[in-house]
Amino acid sequence: MSDFVYLDNAATTFPKPTEVIDAMADFCRKRGVNPGRTGFDLALEAEETISGARRALTELFGGTDPNRLVFSLNVTDALNLLINSILDAGDHVVSTCLEHNSVLRPLYRHASRGVNVDFVPFDGDGYVDPEAIEERLRPNTKMVIMNHASNVLGTLQSVADVGTICRRRGVLFAVDAAQTAGVVDIDVERMNIDVLCFTGHKSLYGPTGTGGMYVGKTVDIEPCRAGGTGVKSALQTQPREYPWHMEFGTMNTVGIAGLLAGQHWIASRGGVTAVLDEEMTLARRLRDGMSDIEGVTLYCADMNKPHLPVLAFNVGG
Repeated sequence: MSDFVYLDNAATTFPKPTEVIDAMADFCRKRGVNPGRTGFDLALEAEETISGARRALTELFGGTDPNRLVFSLNVTDALNLLINSILDAGDHVVSTCLEHNSVLRPLYRHASRGVNVDFVPFDGDGYVDPEAIEERLRPNTKMVIMNHASNVLGTLQSVADVGTICRRRGVLFAVDAAQTAGVVDIDVERMNIDVLCFTGHKSLYGPTGTGGMYVGKTVDIEPCRAGGTGVKSALQTQPREYPWHMEFGTMNTVGIAGLLAGQHWIASRGGVTAVLDEEMTLARRLRDGMSDIEGVTLYCADMNKPHLPVLAFNVGG
């Protein structure tokens, strides 16, 4: 492959660390069976890999119970599972005008089925005012759901302030951390986040087809899905215990093995704070260089404010 500059990491980080690729190949060769379904050695070893990933991600997100870390196909899948399981006709939900379609489209669909949805606008710098979110809350507000950072503008939102408001008002607070998981310090307890949805293929450096959510212990979700779990198979309903309450069928075990390796790789670079510092240095270098090019327009490029190493731009013509 010839040398090139890859500028689409907000969609998928590339190339993946060698450690991630090697871990997936090793898992396929030595432990690539279905965990939790039987008790032979390979299945137990596969289960330990999955459990290791739960523990690593729970620690990364400041959670307290690895069993409340559930895996899905990606963040879109996790958000759809959450939204479709939580909302009913007559409910009210607050979101923002900065959301990805993984939130917008499910909310639009529920709006057509009797759910009331408020979208809070952002200011000229790309930020949502937490007080504007509080002003939209109603007695029947079921959930506030918003992204931690915009995949287009790179602006980092004050989710901790919103979480404080939601906790005080008794409203479920869900955060889409697609852009921030792995590159920004997240603490679900300190930030009062009830449900954190994440994807594995961006700044967590895992492969595509991985993601999930961390569900706080006080959150009660009745899932809109059901299926095989490998435990309590005689039950006619989905088990109440986590993680099986929110996991259905065979998981992407190979991908999760790669996701675990991605966590080890982030730790080897000094953790998320060191990663963010390095990437912001590169982003500012890119911004400064592009600002001197005639015909280039930069958007929300004030990286002295809370910001990700994401830069949106247009090239005239």
